[in-house]
Amino acid sequence: MNTQLPLEGMPRRLYSCTPSRLNAWLDCRRRYRFTYLDRPQPSKGPAWAHNSVGASVHNALAGWWREPYERRTPLTAAILLTNGWITEGFKDAEQSGRWLGRARDLVSGYVATLDPADDPVGVERTVATRTKVVALSGRIDRLDRRGDELVVVDYKTGRRPLTQDDARSSLALAAYAIAASTMMRTPCRTVELHHLPTGEIVQWRHTDESLTRHLRRAEEVATEAADADERYRELVAAPARKPAAPPGERPAVGPADVPAEVDELFAPTPGLICSWCDFRRHCAEGQAAGPERRPWDGLAD
Repeated sequence: MNTQLPLEGMPRRLYSCTPSRLNAWLDCRRRYRFTYLDRPQPSKGPAWAHNSVGASVHNALAGWWREPYERRTPLTAAILLTNGWITEGFKDAEQSGRWLGRARDLVSGYVATLDPADDPVGVERTVATRTKVVALSGRIDRLDRRGDELVVVDYKTGRRPLTQDDARSSLALAAYAIAASTMMRTPCRTVELHHLPTGEIVQWRHTDESLTRHLRRAEEVATEAADADERYRELVAAPARKPAAPPGERPAVGPADVPAEVDELFAPTPGLICSWCDFRRHCAEGQAAGPERRPWDGLAD
């Protein structure tokens, strides 16, 4: 006869997430709640122009590698960038056009440094790994094979210069290296940030120990977030709070529709970054922490 384990004896469900979700928990728990838990999701502010530039550049570079060898030229990169240009967030058409020209120069100049015959192992490749605590997945900009090892390549288009510490401390890059190595049964310890505005390549070579530390840190963060997620679900599902949702649906919860305990559990972390938060309009602490930014203020004009 089968004996059913009591609930407390059951294995804990894996916390499925991306590195972005873990970093959101570390950066600001209120933003984490708005992004991943509240449904419907609170309304966001307008699109950011610098994100439009970054997405356009990433899309063009991914498309360039998918072209046949003979078309992998700087001109093709410029054409791909132009055809896929995202115009959201710019002050006006003149500013968008000016940045289109800059971005064309970025991608064409960058691909001129590449060997078009070097086919990557993956472009915009989704990888995943799991432990007894967390199931991590994410998408790598580019995965190279160099000799007997794999290398994670991440494109950066921001105005801030990068340091080796950016590569060394990145939870996302470490997770991608672990996942790529696991999925492809090939060592992957080197991670690179390619900063297109300066042409700089910032590299870090992990050890097995440093990758393990990153993974253990991911598990710690995942455990904290999973506990908070579960408590959130208990609180918003309380029947005394609001009418029951239709069968199979979660109750709708918005920024102003939560008990005090939820606000305490997902307290904000006010700082300068609040000026750039998509959910600033729903957070009094964030509004007080820094001035409101215009959608194009992230550009290096």
